[in-house]
Amino acid sequence: MATIVKMPQLAAGGEDAKIQVWLVAAGDEVAAGQPIVEIETEKAVVEFEADAAGVVAGLLFEEGDTVPVGKPIAVIATDGEPAEDALAQAPGGAAKAEPESEPAERQATEPASPRVFASPLARKLAREHGLEVADLEGTGPNGRIVRRDVERHLEARPAAAPAPAAQASAAAPAPATPTPQGPGSGASTDATFDDVPHTGMRRAIARRLAESKQTIPHFYLRADVRVDALLELRAQANEGRESRLSVNDFIVKAVGAALVRVPEANAIWTDEATRRFGSVDLAVAVSVPNGLVTPVVRAVETKSVAQLSTELRDLAGRAREGRLKQHELEGGAFSVSNLGMFGTREFAAIINPPQSGILAVGAAEARPVVGENGQLEVGQVLTVTLSADHRVLDGALAAQWLAAFVEIVEHPLQILL
Repeated sequence: MATIVKMPQLAAGGEDAKIQVWLVAAGDEVAAGQPIVEIETEKAVVEFEADAAGVVAGLLFEEGDTVPVGKPIAVIATDGEPAEDALAQAPGGAAKAEPESEPAERQATEPASPRVFASPLARKLAREHGLEVADLEGTGPNGRIVRRDVERHLEARPAAAPAPAAQASAAAPAPATPTPQGPGSGASTDATFDDVPHTGMRRAIARRLAESKQTIPHFYLRADVRVDALLELRAQANEGRESRLSVNDFIVKAVGAALVRVPEANAIWTDEATRRFGSVDLAVAVSVPNGLVTPVVRAVETKSVAQLSTELRDLAGRAREGRLKQHELEGGAFSVSNLGMFGTREFAAIINPPQSGILAVGAAEARPVVGENGQLEVGQVLTVTLSADHRVLDGALAAQWLAAFVEIVEHPLQILL
């Protein structure tokens, strides 16, 4: 009996999702657990895997289509089952399979033989940038050219004159829309603006953070942390290392160690109870094009700083490429958001529901400090701000956790124990 692949609910509360790239085509053999499609949710692009082995009888939607959750998107036939019989079991009984021939306009611009297999989205991007799909190297199933192949080609090629379509657009820009002016605004009446359409990710960020500020009773604790010893330890640890450890790697480890030391803080609020976790899972904010995501590192307390560094680098890289899996974006009671690399001295972050805390980390900088001998000296100091959910963390508990974090960072050998 055929397997009907349905659009999954990959994001909590999500009603639909977009098919970004098909990783298989009609007629391909697939194994159980094999990724068959990339689906764009509000948070990320997620690979979805086949539940059963078989042969792809047909694809019910094309790349770029937005599909309601639960609606069939593909049919996988069992071994030996005719594709027509398998497709007949899907609601609607028809599929958008790989076409036998290309439309006339594509045939006019592509070699007739051999035939070039490319996704519709890849062909569209190629045409927009004046590329011939036959000149691209495909990395999809059976060498099929997919979107990422076009994007990699564009990134690799040297800067060139814009494609004809772009030139035409540049030569005849659309008239700008005047900005409405209110009385006494003092602004010029011929001011212009550009409307940048909201992406699904931007809408999700706006909705979740507005929900957070409206429903979570935030309060804030700040601390200045002297990091001279941590920076010295990092420098020693990086001697001879090809992949260098970052300050953030040590910070993440210290946050995990503080949650082990104060386990009551490793918790979230639910309608029925305060849920305390036995393992430390931490979300780490990563800036991506047009937004940010917070992939989760599991069992931080069991991993060395070097292991965390490798995992954080992998998660951040795949986040920026839109290659995270949904489970990598879920869980944890705390987040870490570090803007120190941008020179930000201090800031307060918004809690990511349903978590109960987020630590905002600023830049380390030279500041006057009082040394252990009571003398004024210059030290490397960074400011951290804990945003806490008062339903879970009372002031004293949050202060206890922050004190533990500061003590661990200022005596960083504890991080290695």
